[in-house]
Parts: sequence; structure tokens; C-alpha cells
Amino acid sequence: MSDFSLNISIPSDHIDNIFGQFDKNIKTIEQGMSVSFILRNDEIKLVGEKSHAEHAKVVVDELLALSKKGNTITTQDVNYVMSIEKEKIESHDVSEARGEIICHTTTGKPVAPKTLGQKKYVDAITNNMIVFGVGPAGTGKTYLAMAKAITAFKNEEVSRIILTRPAIEAGEKLGFLPGDLQSKVDPYLRPLYDALYQIMGAEAFQRNMEKGLIEVAPLAYMRGRTLDNSFIILDEAQNTTPAQMKMFLTRIGFGSKAVITGDQTQKDLPNGVKSGLDDAMKVLKNIDDIKICTLDSKDVVRHPLVQKIVNAYETHEKKLENKKRSK
Repeated sequence: MSDFSLNISIPSDHIDNIFGQFDKNIKTIEQGMSVSFILRNDEIKLVGEKSHAEHAKVVVDELLALSKKGNTITTQDVNYVMSIEKEKIESHDVSEARGEIICHTTTGKPVAPKTLGQKKYVDAITNNMIVFGVGPAGTGKTYLAMAKAITAFKNEEVSRIILTRPAIEAGEKLGFLPGDLQSKVDPYLRPLYDALYQIMGAEAFQRNMEKGLIEVAPLAYMRGRTLDNSFIILDEAQNTTPAQMKMFLTRIGFGSKAVITGDQTQKDLPNGVKSGLDDAMKVLKNIDDIKICTLDSKDVVRHPLVQKIVNAYETHEKKLENKKRSK
């Protein structure tokens, strides 16, 4: 490593936030970008190879911009900003990835997009009648859609929220499961309940459920209905068949908005059965008021280990695809 260095001035009230607890954020940058940090008063000295130090400075500048917006800087933020800088996506201002706060959870935690991909996804939901949000676990596609639905409901933009999933996962069908309908349905819809509880609160959720203003049901129960003035979320859409997807999309009525979420790498359909999500994305891609948003590993905001797992699977799947093409 050469002796090239850069000085960065950071206001004292932002240093702790950017450095993180026990300097964890800065250590993450040091390891990820092969630089060293020296803190003197309100200045940070970056030491390393010229190109490494310059890129690390951009990362720190972006983190400072996030900090000035009132965000608590996490290691996930650091890793995300570094990934953007490493790919040299210089046309984007990473600090703008933190969009407007959609709502708050019952504990007061703000719900807002944290990456560029998430911001584009949330903006698409605002501006389009039907949005497909496709990406791996941890990208926030269902949670952010739920936040938008609850906000629209509270603002009286829609009169009800309808949440649905295909009731086929891990090779199971409702007809072959023991117990009454509620006990059969609950395991499949539990992730949707969890998000509602966090954002709306259990009491408000139960009250609106009893009034019929919030409905959580398997996809099969949408058949034969027209859903007007509703915010509808179809989750785990990769497990629909083309016929089921068409049925769902043709239920959407006047004054309604629909978000379809799924992970194309996590299909639980029987072998040989085509995914309705894959089919719809091809058929509907050029229709106005329908937007397809693809999230990837850079948009994963769970534990950093989850992002590494997603990256590993993406790399493995690409290798398999290349092998198939070469045959």
C-alpha cells in the first residue's frame, strides 16, 4: 500500500453515526476497500492506494449524506454503498435511495425504502395500477407493499386491503392438510399477518378484519369476484400457475391497485408446471400502467450473511444456466 492519503472533514455530531458502534462501520470499509482510517479531531484521513482512497472517500461522503438526513448508519448501509461504488454507478446519488417515509410501525420505527431498487419499487407502486416486485428474500418487496397498502387504507384512498397467497408451498395442498380451514390457511398467510401486526397493530388489524375491511385469504378464494376500491397484494406469486395469475389479474376492479410479489428462484410448483409469474412478466411487460420491478442482492437489507447467501445462490444458478446453454 502506498502512502497516498485524503482528508475528509466530518461534523463532530455525525462522526459517531458514521463510524458505528466500536468503529464497526469504518472497519467494514477498511476491509472492503483496502484502506485505513485515521481520526484527528473532526477530520478523517484516508490512507491507501490512490484509487482505493478516492472510492472510499465517495463512500464516506454518501454515508454522511445519509446521516444528515437523520438515518442511523448500519453495516448494511455501508455494504450497500460500497457495492454501488464498486460497480461505479456514478450516475446515481446513493443518498437519494432513502425515499420518503411511507409510515411508522407501532413502535415508531419509520418504514422507508433503503436502496435505489427499493425506492424505484415504491415509486412504481405510487404511480402504477399494477406492479410486479420480483427479487430474492430480504429485499423488502412484500413488507414495503404492505406499508403502501396500509397507508393508502388509512388515507382513505382505498376502502379495503386484500392479501393473498397461492396455497401451494413445499409440495402441500390445502385439501391434504389436517384441521379446519383457518388452521390450514394460517401457516401460509402467517408472514402477511406478521407485517400487518408490526405496521398496523394487532388490535386495529383484528378490528378491521371483523369489519371485512382487511381480508387475508388463499388465492383460490378470489375466483368469481370483482375487487373494486381495494389495495390487493398477491405474495409468493412464483407459485401460481398461468391460469391462476390470469384469474387474479382479471379480478382487479375500478379504483384498485395491485402489487404482485415473488422470487423466481423459489418455485414450489410440481415439475413441468409453468409459473404464472414468469408467464405474466413476459405477456404484460409492454402494457401501460403495469410496471415490473426487479430487485437483486444489492437490495437485501437483512443480516449481511443473508446477502452473502443470496449472492452465492445467484452465482450458482448462473453457472447452471450457462451449462444448459452450452449443451
